Parts: sequence; structure tokens; C-alpha cells
Amino acid sequence: MTNISGTPSVAKLQKTLGLWHIIIIGLAYIQPMTLFDTFGLVSEESHHHVPTSYIVALIAILFTSISYGHMIRRYPSSGSAYTYAQKSIHPNVGFMVGWSSWLDYLLSPMVNIILAVIYLEALFPTVNHWVWVVVLTAFMTGINLRGARFVANFNSWIVLVQLIVIATFTYLVYDKLQMGINADGAITAETRYQLWSMEPFWNELTSVGALITGATLLCFSFTGFDSLSSLAEETKDTEKTLPKAIFLTALFAGVIFIISTYFMQIYFPNDPKSYFTNIAETQPEILLLVGGSLFQSYVLAFAIVTVMASGISAHAGVSRLMYVMGRDGVINKKIFGHISPKTFTPSYNIIIVGLVALTAGFMDLDIVISMISFGALTAFTFVNLSVISRYALRDGRTKNLKDIISFVIIPLLGFISIFAMWLEIEESALKFGLWWAMFGILYLGYKTKGFKYNAPQHNEFDDKH
Repeated sequence: MTNISGTPSVAKLQKTLGLWHIIIIGLAYIQPMTLFDTFGLVSEESHHHVPTSYIVALIAILFTSISYGHMIRRYPSSGSAYTYAQKSIHPNVGFMVGWSSWLDYLLSPMVNIILAVIYLEALFPTVNHWVWVVVLTAFMTGINLRGARFVANFNSWIVLVQLIVIATFTYLVYDKLQMGINADGAITAETRYQLWSMEPFWNELTSVGALITGATLLCFSFTGFDSLSSLAEETKDTEKTLPKAIFLTALFAGVIFIISTYFMQIYFPNDPKSYFTNIAETQPEILLLVGGSLFQSYVLAFAIVTVMASGISAHAGVSRLMYVMGRDGVINKKIFGHISPKTFTPSYNIIIVGLVALTAGFMDLDIVISMISFGALTAFTFVNLSVISRYALRDGRTKNLKDIISFVIIPLLGFISIFAMWLEIEESALKFGLWWAMFGILYLGYKTKGFKYNAPQHNEFDDKH
């Protein structure tokens, strides 16, 4: 590829995505049907208050989505939280945020492979799971090599059918409840939860700590909203479109989750272990108990497609983060900073993420989800801090009430709500995350010659902007 002077030019990401393209990619990444998979685990952790844990998570996510919007307007880069912390706080802090975010972005495609294999094994128990791992990873990688616009178009009808499935499922649950039946049998005056009561949200047994623990797990359900910031360099009118898309994606998903799990919690009011064989993989059993074997078969077959759509979106997000870190030179520039001149995609990164996803054959779902929570919480924390550092401290945007609310109060509320989740994060996730961070610090020390220099960065933005 050459420019007008005849000298070689470097291929760049192309701006092809509009508002609804972004929202569709976000909803596909979030995968609304994930509420069936996480219900049992979160019901146990939240003491049977799943919809309230979703509300807690949504509040934290909406505050943080506003912070993402501020940072996108200032730094419309595919580097997401990595770039924001790098430019607003310190290059070394940015590197560590990017490094930690890999636990979120890099493992998300793997989660979707694991989920798809679970569903396929329920339908075809005699097939070796490695067959599914290899085939699904190859498919996910191939779609991403076609480009972000192709990903959005591929995902659009899948998102629509997901919403139809959730609506149908919720109606089936509601119909049973209206007839006076839950998973334990007939609903009586002594039954834990009654239809149209507030008890699934709050009662005398509610524990704030348990709700926050449940919300921490549910950060996994919302991880798609933040990954949209990695599409900044492929979005038309980025500074206007992307902040709106991120907020709306989180809001739409949250409303769907809260309404659906309200009825599910009433239908499954007690210890999830009394209903499900494996509370970490509840979708197959939930579908069977509510809709019967035929409904289960159809939805599981479609669920395989939905998790692949989510995996494809996650794959797109992490490959862009790796591209920006490669472009900066903090990781190998020739490999990670490469853009294909034919498809305008970070093709080497897409292939590398596909190879990592193959390790899904060795991993358990609950372990991977807990590790993702560490990466997601790190990114969310530093995006909120980046707003305060960039706008309030560096730019002095604290001279009127509007600026104080926008650049101090809202990001501070976002930080506090995310910090509350840090206090309830699973011990295994924290331990693994800290080990990962330690390796990152060692690598950063090597890259900066014993911290004598700052981590390298691409001078894409004018800080006098």
C-alpha cells in the first residue's frame, strides 16, 4: 500500500461503525443469555437476591460508563483503559492497567468457547470436547479476520433472537408463577417469595456484603460494555457516538437482566444446589425445568451461536488492545502493532488470541470467570481515576458545579462502587490477579531498564487538546 508520493504507507484501522453497529457488538459481547449461566452461582452468593445484585452491578457500571465517555472524547483510541491511564495518570500506570486488562479481554473469548462446549456436550455427549474447542476457535478467528463491520453484521440477528428467547423464557416462568407454581411445587402463603413482591430484591435476610459479592461476579456479565471503547478508531464520529453507545449498551443489558432474574428468583426461591447439579453451569438445567426437553434442545442449539457471537466480539476487543500496546512499543511492535493492508484488521493479534482460546479445553468456567473479574475491576477502577486526574487535577475543570459533578462526583461514585466490589472479590481471583500483576511489574522493569524510563507510548494525542 502506498501514499500519493509513492512511498509505503502504514495500514490503519478504518472508521466503518455507527451507533447501532456498536450497540449490537456490545450486546453480542455481553450475551444477554448469560443470565441463565450465572443465575445459580450468583443466587448462592447473594443469598437468593440475584436481581438486586444486578442492580448493584448496574449502578457501578453506569457510573463507570459515563467515565468511559469522558475519556473517549479526550482520547478516541482503541487502547481503552490502558490509553486513558497512560495519558492521564502515568505511562507506567497505563501499562499495568493494560496488562491487568488482558485478564478480562484475553480470557473472555475462552469463556465463550467453554460455554459453547458445555452446551454441545449436553446435545452430543459422545463427542470429544477437543473437537468442539478446535472447530469453534477456528470459526471465531476466521470471522474476526474479516473486519469489525462484518462482526457487527454477523451479530445483529443473533442479538435479536437472544432477546426473543429471553422474552419467551420469562413469559413461561411468569405463566407458571401466575398459576401458583414454582420449582418446588405449589406456592403457598409460607413460600419464600410471592409473585409481585419486593422480597426477591430485599427482605430481612438480605446481606449487603452478599449482594456486592454477587455483583462482583456479575461484572463478568457486563464486560462487553467497556470493550466497545477498543473500537474507537473504527467508529464514525467517535467522540459523539461511542460514549452514547457504551451507556446505552450497559443500560439495555441491565434492564433485561433485572426483569428476567426477578421472575427466575421467585421460581427458584431456595438453595440453587437443590435445583441444579452444577450451579456454575445452570443454563441446560434451567431451560429443561422451565420449558421442557424440546425447548431446551432448541435454545441450547441457539445458545451455541450466541456464545460464539459473544466470543467473536470479545476476540475483536482484545486484538485491538494488543494492537495499541504493540503500536506503543510496550510489546513487540512488528507482531502486535501490525495491521493487515488487505482487511485493515490486527490480523496477527487475532490469530494469537485464537491460539490462546484453544487452552479452553483445559480450563474450568468458574476459575476463568473469577480471573476475568480481576481484570475488569482493574480497568473500571482506573477509568474512573483517569477522569479525576485528567479533567479535575490536570485541566482544573472544577470551577463550576457542572464540572464538579461531571469530573469529580460521578467518577468518584464510580470508583467507590467498584472499590466495594474489590472488597468482596473471590480470594482465588485476587491471588491469581496479583501474581499476574507481579509478572507485569517485572516485565515493565525490564522494558524501562529498571524503571529509569517511562513505558513507551505512541504520541497520537496532543495533551493540550
